[in-house]
Amino acid sequence: MELKKTCFDAYDVGTEQVLTQEETAETIVPDYCPDIARIIDTEGKIFLHSREIRDGKGSVSGTVRVTVLYTPEGEGGIRTLEFAMPFSAETDGKAMPDCVVVSAESNTEFLETRILNPRKVFTHCKLVTRMTGYRRVPLCVCTDVEAEKSECLEKKLETQRATLLTQIVEKDFTFSDELNLSPGKDGAAEILTSRVSYSVTESKIIGSKLLIKGLFKVNLLYRTADGHCCSASGELPFSQIMEVEGAAEDCTAEVLLQFTGTDIQVGSAADQDGRKIAVTLYLHAVAILRREENMTFVSDLYSTAYNLNYEAEPIQLTDYCETLVRRQTVREVLEIGVVADSILSICVVCGSVTAEKEGTAVTLRTVCAVRVLYLDEGGVPLVAERSIDVACPLELPEACRISPRAVCPEEAQGSIGDHGIEVRFPVEFQAQAATQKKRVCICSVKLDSDTPKDLSGAPSLVLRSLGHEETLWLLAKRYNTTIADILAANGLDAEAAAPFDKLLLIPRKRT
Repeated sequence: MELKKTCFDAYDVGTEQVLTQEETAETIVPDYCPDIARIIDTEGKIFLHSREIRDGKGSVSGTVRVTVLYTPEGEGGIRTLEFAMPFSAETDGKAMPDCVVVSAESNTEFLETRILNPRKVFTHCKLVTRMTGYRRVPLCVCTDVEAEKSECLEKKLETQRATLLTQIVEKDFTFSDELNLSPGKDGAAEILTSRVSYSVTESKIIGSKLLIKGLFKVNLLYRTADGHCCSASGELPFSQIMEVEGAAEDCTAEVLLQFTGTDIQVGSAADQDGRKIAVTLYLHAVAILRREENMTFVSDLYSTAYNLNYEAEPIQLTDYCETLVRRQTVREVLEIGVVADSILSICVVCGSVTAEKEGTAVTLRTVCAVRVLYLDEGGVPLVAERSIDVACPLELPEACRISPRAVCPEEAQGSIGDHGIEVRFPVEFQAQAATQKKRVCICSVKLDSDTPKDLSGAPSLVLRSLGHEETLWLLAKRYNTTIADILAANGLDAEAAAPFDKLLLIPRKRT
């Protein structure tokens, strides 16, 4: 008797950990910067430099690149102070057992800078890091059992549609391009703050290559040569190729990008008008490849002629896996208490996402920190800020695992009204939802072909009806016959035609 097996190399999500930490720093103002009179705003960009897993413990390290906007003593306009706050985070003990790959994402939940004296500032930052550990779970299933006809083997084959996570591929790369300011904008003399976001518009497997295309959205606040502040934005297309040796072309790829550094400067000395912005981005790409597979396996078997024993093992299959994207539009008025003259920039940062479940109804929630930098009627730069709760309802299968995140995919819009500043922006909720089911698969069989079954005491004929939880397979196995014999004895064409409310004639299998 031969068991035919098929093995699949796959991964699974082992565990997810959310870590919260606080970092503080005292920073001396460099000699080339003027004294600080008043802090206007603080922005932070997170760059992850390393992520690793060792002995079941996941760890990441990175830097919060802090930019402080302030008004200098005895001068007008806006100045910047930049410095780095290194950080690291790791899970407790062996929180990620058997995991071989870890992905991570960090964001700032709170960031504030205050003056200690005109030459020193204190910064307080609260970080939230989400780490996901992936374990390798090779899946071997018995697809068929071959035996001699005389062994009278009956086997039950199941076919299930499953989603396999087949590969996790990582790559570091650098992107460089120039952003041209629109004709209606004044040229830049100095970049004050910058923000970069991305969107992946296409991912396609061609041979052993994964082709990725997308857009980088760049938002700038800069100072002109005459000291005025202006904002600008633009899109830069990008493409990248990743090696995915052995991947099937029908795989789908989920691509996540993490910034490990940025360098955004006013263009070269040849650009006298400051209309070209040199953009260099350093990134870490993670591609998660999944493939749909129809899996057929032997879940039960017996012999009508000989005694048979088998061992079975549970297999866990992901039968539902989908990436959901839902967009919510936010419109709020920020009361400011003064008369605003113009808006310089609007920053929206989405926090971590929670999922509230009730049956198939799921509500994703995040808190968006909104900051508006504006000038009052006297030309004084001020900041209005608000934390806004945003909810997104979904319908998902019960008991599904959800990995959600939220981003603001487009530049926020704002207008000055009688009651304050109205802001409008979209929040895009992205959720990876998956459900798993357990099945049983035969892994070994032992048949005693030297000793035929003793059927001398078994009835030659049985009349009985199917129970509501019963199948013809269970009936045939119990009375040592076959489904084909039951169908033939009752004049039925298929299993689906077997009635539940009538007696069935169950003949004994003759060897």
